[in-house]
Amino acid sequence: MSQVNEFFTTLSGLLWGWPMIILLLGTHIFLTIRLHIPQRFLWTAIKLSVRRDPGATGDVSQFGALATALAATIGTGNIVGVATAISLGGPGAVLWCWLTGVFGIATKYSEGLLAIKYRVKTPDGRMLGGPMYALEKGLGWKWLAVLFAVFAACASFGIGNTVQANAIATIAHESYGISPAIVGTVITLLTAAVIIGGVKSISKVCSMLVPFMAVFYVLGCIYILFVNHASLWPALELIARSAFTPQAAGGGFVGGTVIMAARYGIARGLFSNESGLGSAPIVAAAAQTRNPVRQALVSSTATFWDTVIICALTGLVIVSSIIAYPDITFHDGAQLTKVAFSKIPYIGKPLLTFGLLTFAFSTILGWSYYGERCVEYLGGRRWMLGYRLLYIVCVFIGSVISLELVWNVADCMNALMAIPNLLSLLFLSGVIVHETRKYLWRGRLDREMEEPTDETQSKATEKQ
Repeated sequence: MSQVNEFFTTLSGLLWGWPMIILLLGTHIFLTIRLHIPQRFLWTAIKLSVRRDPGATGDVSQFGALATALAATIGTGNIVGVATAISLGGPGAVLWCWLTGVFGIATKYSEGLLAIKYRVKTPDGRMLGGPMYALEKGLGWKWLAVLFAVFAACASFGIGNTVQANAIATIAHESYGISPAIVGTVITLLTAAVIIGGVKSISKVCSMLVPFMAVFYVLGCIYILFVNHASLWPALELIARSAFTPQAAGGGFVGGTVIMAARYGIARGLFSNESGLGSAPIVAAAAQTRNPVRQALVSSTATFWDTVIICALTGLVIVSSIIAYPDITFHDGAQLTKVAFSKIPYIGKPLLTFGLLTFAFSTILGWSYYGERCVEYLGGRRWMLGYRLLYIVCVFIGSVISLELVWNVADCMNALMAIPNLLSLLFLSGVIVHETRKYLWRGRLDREMEEPTDETQSKATEKQ
């Protein structure tokens, strides 16, 4: 097993090295330029995410699809991942992580557009889509579509399941002394109660859980920054300066070069928001929307909330805490997170515990849908029940075992599923531009938004 683990450790290092970082970030920048900076439509996208589209077809609302995608995306990487980037690359990694999120909005937009463009309707009326359908229907690359589905299904058991369950069990045990077996049993039962109901059940729970956990965590971070207000501006200056100049060790920080700050900041940003990974388009395809651009805009807001807001706040909390409390010492990202948050009286430790618990559990729910759709693509509905049962069992297994090997395998699967998805985005970028010109650049979307909905029409009728 040690040799197997060593193999996947080496493979993970190769797959997530500079070539992958350049491919992902390069795709972000390429699509940003080719689509004439779609980030400028962010406010329109936010309004669409909470607006019903009564005349549209789909399985869940646009907000439901967004909430499910955010549930899978907002995970331990938003907290521990940011701290890991800081511990390895210095405070400048926070800015590189943030920039990755800004450019990643264009890629998330493009993924959502292709998901709607190439989705299919099953005989029982369900909507299915994602990179596997874009690869098969848009490019005719069935073999690559199958590979993506295989890698994504495998990844769902790793990064989406066992490692999240293990994180919850570890937090509960270290903070409150609760047995991992007890925690695993509770998580398993909760997961089963939700995912057995399918996408509508998952969407309903995520629609309630995600806004609550995100708002609570953001408000908690803002409170911590208020407590650290004297160190906030120095933290911002240090982050900006360290992103473009070498950072000497001192003041609680390890030394770092610009290359190290860029590498770890970009890598953790990409890992956190999953833009280009190909996972979020799977649930975007189930959204009730009348054209691809509407849901593409809604999908793009996930990267904004995940990285531009939550990761940035986490980074500011950690850097300002290190400046405010120079006695902070750490050896890795997880330890840095605990020490930095625990320095804040009353709210620090509970906020960290709440954030990690809810973020990890929501990821388990979101990724269960991703894996299920990939399994259905590979073998049809006859495999779905078996997948759900195995997924539920793995939640318990992940709570009680050591996961070093699973982490490394999951990292490899994530990289391998990203490659086919990025190829579909690059080779179908002309389709993305065409649809964007048709609905967004020519003002058609603005006219649709001005059309009265069923609700406004009924209210107007009542007044009359």
